[in-house]
Amino acid sequence: MLRRPTRVEDMSNERVLIYGAAGHTGRFVTDELLSRGIEPVLAGRNAARLDALPYEHLERRAVSLDDTDALHAALADVAVVVNVAGPFLDTALSLSRAAVAAGAHYLDVTAEQPAVQLLHDEVDAAARAVGVTVVPAMAFYGGLADLLATAALAAETDADEVEVAIGLDRWWPTEGTRITGERNTAVRQLIRGGELSPLPNPAPVSRWSFAEPIGDQEVVQLPFSETITMHSHLQVGELTSYLNTAPLNELRDESTPAPSAADDSGRSSQRFVVDVVVRRGQQVRRITASGRDIYAFTAPIIGEGVARLLDGRHHGEGALAPGKAFDARDLLEALERSTDAFAVSEHEAAALSAS
Repeated sequence: MLRRPTRVEDMSNERVLIYGAAGHTGRFVTDELLSRGIEPVLAGRNAARLDALPYEHLERRAVSLDDTDALHAALADVAVVVNVAGPFLDTALSLSRAAVAAGAHYLDVTAEQPAVQLLHDEVDAAARAVGVTVVPAMAFYGGLADLLATAALAAETDADEVEVAIGLDRWWPTEGTRITGERNTAVRQLIRGGELSPLPNPAPVSRWSFAEPIGDQEVVQLPFSETITMHSHLQVGELTSYLNTAPLNELRDESTPAPSAADDSGRSSQRFVVDVVVRRGQQVRRITASGRDIYAFTAPIIGEGVARLLDGRHHGEGALAPGKAFDARDLLEALERSTDAFAVSEHEAAALSAS
């Protein structure tokens, strides 16, 4: 039987829909796509919030994820669906299923491990059947570490050990981040002996030496969605993820304000450094990314993913990790060229870095 053709095979269709467009990250994603000459459809659950957006020339579609018929109608003419509406435990499955049914690619920005696993378990086969690609965690959390680890491994797909360390100088959480934290109560997973394993309770604390401006910091083991993305396409014996504790304390403090714009682009002044250290036998390689504003930086990651899905620079169909769906090194180099204050460095290392 011939495979049913999909709309994404028609390269004349470059319509992209952003679900959650009225949120903090949604506005960065909208601006990013507009800068690439893509005029997205702005969608979400709240018509009033969509109407309040300043993009007068862009189409708006208010639709509830609970209204299956309306949701399918809203996605019927799009090539790519971008989901930035968390908590993703509540939105990712229904929206990705509707995207696949419409013959559209799907991207989201979830840091939630269960949401990523759910898409790999429940949507992969359907996406393969119609020839579309579903990429959860295409964002600062999850996606960036996955891309860095894949790039560090080059042509290899296995590692004895991977460590991911995220250092933030501040964390001003959005309302969506706070809501997601309350919703995401599942036990976090890391990788031990090549298998997913629960994070110890209490989570171990150690120290990590980040590049400036973060420096030497106390860190706690805190895996995000990179555990699930890496486990889906890399053979990693041990994967441990860390976050420095100071910004985590800010996140947990209800008095910490939301991010505020420090320039005309809307970015905050927050700085980040992400280290990924990969060991294969005696060879240890460290790759480091640094930049500004974790929410704003998610937008160019999504932008690169959207561009590659539209023009065919992606690999495979079904539910895929960012490093599997795209050429990781090429994508990181594109981010360096296009994004202010973002840089990637790479070098051999003597040993893993947590102490």
